[in-house]
Amino acid sequence: MAYDVHLADRVRELLADGSPVTEQAMFGGLAFLVAGKMAVAASSQGGLLVRVDPARADRLLATTNAQPMEMKGRAIQGWLHIDGDDLRTKRQLSRWLAVGTTTARALPPRK
Repeated sequence: MAYDVHLADRVRELLADGSPVTEQAMFGGLAFLVAGKMAVAASSQGGLLVRVDPARADRLLATTNAQPMEMKGRAIQGWLHIDGDDLRTKRQLSRWLAVGTTTARALPPRK
């Protein structure tokens, strides 16, 4: 399954006003990088992958419909999967984009 092109367009539109964003095809999806670091991605499995501070992940899992991101059956720390049904409104999508972009911007520069 390819990523949701409509969701990617919505992400692109909402991120257009912030700091420079680059896009990169990755694992069948489309990743959006902020400050050179992956913040969110339109997943090839549907929905959105969101980078999160691992210290916030448990609270977000307990208080939202987010699920741990899994790759080859393993949960990937620092990433959540948000189902497309939980991204229908601009407000819902904007909230998750804020989580991902804030986390990406807070990461230390690459060496």
